[in-house]
Amino acid sequence: MKPVTLNGITWNHSRALPPLVATAQRFEELHPGVEIVWRRRSLHEFGHADITELAKTFDLLVVDHPFTGDAEAKGALEDLLPLLTAEEVKDFETDTMGQCFESYVYHGRLYALPIDAAAPAASLRPDVLARNGAETPGMWSDVIRLAHRGLVRMPAFPADLFLNWMGLCVSSGATVASNPEQLADRQIGTAALEMLRELAELMPAEIYRLNPIALYEQMASTDRIAYCPFAYTYSNYSREGFGAKRVRFADPVLLNDGRTMRTVLGGTGIAISTSCAERSLALEYIRFVANPTCQRTLYGVAGGQPARRSAWRDAELNALSDDFFLRTAGSVETAYVRPRYRGYVALQEHGGSCIAEFCRDGGDAQLVLEKVDALYRASLGGGSQ
Repeated sequence: MKPVTLNGITWNHSRALPPLVATAQRFEELHPGVEIVWRRRSLHEFGHADITELAKTFDLLVVDHPFTGDAEAKGALEDLLPLLTAEEVKDFETDTMGQCFESYVYHGRLYALPIDAAAPAASLRPDVLARNGAETPGMWSDVIRLAHRGLVRMPAFPADLFLNWMGLCVSSGATVASNPEQLADRQIGTAALEMLRELAELMPAEIYRLNPIALYEQMASTDRIAYCPFAYTYSNYSREGFGAKRVRFADPVLLNDGRTMRTVLGGTGIAISTSCAERSLALEYIRFVANPTCQRTLYGVAGGQPARRSAWRDAELNALSDDFFLRTAGSVETAYVRPRYRGYVALQEHGGSCIAEFCRDGGDAQLVLEKVDALYRASLGGGSQ
């Protein structure tokens, strides 16, 4: 008998692929005649490529929540809400980190089940700090002082700069994308740009070639970087044996006015394409991956970064990861959910390019924000909020 095959697409990292391969292997063992094949794409493609074309080829897609507006407009992903019981929905609402579940609900439809939770947080090498007679920063001013010593880096890919700028805006009390004319309050937005510029000018130009993965690879393999104030977290680097040195993670510092820094929600969900011919089987599999037991055991132990709150509190996962989950839970629980309207996704990259140019070359922060607002207004033409 020919096996029934489900084809899935995820992104290329040990946090993404190995836990899905592990769950697929076990699901196949429990369901003879079923084959689940996972393929991978780059982190950049994951964050910005059009999911419509992928949905024509793949049954299962690992996606980020800003794509929900595009998914609605193009009919690419199944609405999972009618397929779940009321008890299942309640379970996801109460046992999922922060707004990871709610982030996939858009206009009353659920486009993915959350399987991975992340937000930018701080990271450090305690041994490098100690070797340089430095303490872990507690406030933004401490980060700047440490950066003057050449010990601080941050990822400065356009999308990363854009999202960290957005996080600084939200941390200072701005609402984002609530006004169709401007993305954020002008005074707060320019102040956040200046904060990023002040930090970036203390770093080498290589930061503009770093995404979070590349940053953590350097932190784990060299002794040049002691601290990063914010980058999307990867618990893998806090696990023994993953890198040459372990990276420790922590919640972000306080701003200089004493406010808690909020960052922008990341993580992933697992979706079913509307082209999937085996919807019932696909639903059974994604339920398997997203259930609390699998998240806490098979998925998390295989290198995943679960979305379930009960997994983040699990003693075994924290023992494996230098208490990564306990140390960074606050950043995810308070993280801001990005806009999800059709057309938003491109804004991250194009708006981020304006911010990267400002951080690298200087200029007038007001003019930069005007450019970002113009891109924002143009992006609204992609669909309604």
